Amino acid sequence: MPNFPRRRAKNAAAKAKLPKTSRFSRFARRARGEDLDRPRPRGIYLLPNAFTTAALFCGFYAIVMAMNQKFEYSAWAIFIAMVLDGLDGRVARLTNTQSEFGAQYDSLADMVSFGAAPALVIYEWSLRGLGKLGWIAAFVYCAGAALRLARFNTNIAVVDKRFFQGLPSPSAAALVAGFVLLMVDQEVSGLELAWVSWGIAVFAGLTMVTNVPFYSFKDVNFRKSVPFITVFLIALFFALISIDPPKVMFPLFVAYGLSGYAVLVWRLAKGKPVSVIQTEIEDDDSHR
Repeated sequence: MPNFPRRRAKNAAAKAKLPKTSRFSRFARRARGEDLDRPRPRGIYLLPNAFTTAALFCGFYAIVMAMNQKFEYSAWAIFIAMVLDGLDGRVARLTNTQSEFGAQYDSLADMVSFGAAPALVIYEWSLRGLGKLGWIAAFVYCAGAALRLARFNTNIAVVDKRFFQGLPSPSAAALVAGFVLLMVDQEVSGLELAWVSWGIAVFAGLTMVTNVPFYSFKDVNFRKSVPFITVFLIALFFALISIDPPKVMFPLFVAYGLSGYAVLVWRLAKGKPVSVIQTEIEDDDSHR
């Protein structure tokens, strides 16, 4: 009687030829960057969204404290929201929990914490006495933050990662909140500096929607070894901030708010393109 080969044996031989896959293979693919082109999942992850919710709470808390005339608490709440906003994205990348929901939720939380909250804080503290001009300046800031966030979401794939297109909304919020905190610390009434507050609010709002390039620090390699003096300078920096935070932090925010215009002038002097939209590959010298 003839012997017919069994299909099960053939399948077993075919399976034996296939390379064995490890349970850690997908982590290896992620480490090599093979899964970067896949679309973001639509799931909702707890850890990064918890940081985003905390930042949203700080923005809402800043609004409530401003309505209660407690502007120092409002300013510190905005600063804490800045820290939390910087952590949620990094936590999502470290734990591989990025999602489309998280990206949209983060933008909405930023609009409250760095758009509506700073505008209301500076209006309640100083701009109320200017009448229509006061709330117009606050609206210019709020609208600038909304437009800045919308443009960031639409241009995220084509913008040069080394620079922000316009002043980032957290930095604009820090400029406004830092000024309020400094003046409250010096016991200066907001009504005395109404026009200064008006200028800061309008400057921050308009700078957010310009094409002025602001350095993003995203090309800094934190995993690279640094000289010992660098660690000492970082410790010295935090020590200086702890001496008098309002007087130390506000000049730093002002310096960063003006740094984009310095980069703009430098690019114009060098004949380089002003826009940070990547339309063409720059020369190798620009990356050194």
